[in-house]
Amino acid sequence: MRTAKICLAGAAAAAMVGFLATPAAAAPTDTTDTTFEVLAGTLDIVAPATADLGDGAPGGTITGQLGTVTVDDSRGAADASWVASVTSTVFQTGGGSPPETVLPSEIDYWSGPATATTGDGTFTPGQLTAGDAAPLDSVTPLTAFTHTGGTGGNTASWNPTLVVNVPLDSIAGVYTGTVTHSVA
Repeated sequence: MRTAKICLAGAAAAAMVGFLATPAAAAPTDTTDTTFEVLAGTLDIVAPATADLGDGAPGGTITGQLGTVTVDDSRGAADASWVASVTSTVFQTGGGSPPETVLPSEIDYWSGPATATTGDGTFTPGQLTAGDAAPLDSVTPLTAFTHTGGTGGNTASWNPTLVVNVPLDSIAGVYTGTVTHSVA
């Protein structure tokens, strides 16, 4: 009996050593196919609601900045190019007779350089300096800023300057008109 206990104890010890010495089996694995979606956003432009360019005399010029204009492109496009353009209505005071009117062609626009950009691609002002200023029009859009190339999202901001060439026959008054920026 004593021999049987020793043999049984020996067998148990050997089994325990074998158990401890056996390498652990690898845990089973599994994979998960995972997806997500990048949504196509919009192409938007935001300009100040109002601007006061200042004052000046007939035959002179009135120069002032419009305020920050920003294009926000969240379309997520493979080609994130866009063109921002600008037009203007006639500016009028009083009854809008010819001496109470300043035509868009008498107002020069220059975008100046970008004040901020994000994203890749090339950002190009329509009129980099005051010497590049061009007259506005009520029908034909003037290029204000462009973005070429790049992918995904981007933004550009600039603070355009308007130069009103006040006609010599203009009468005194507050002239009101609308400058419209658009992007496509």
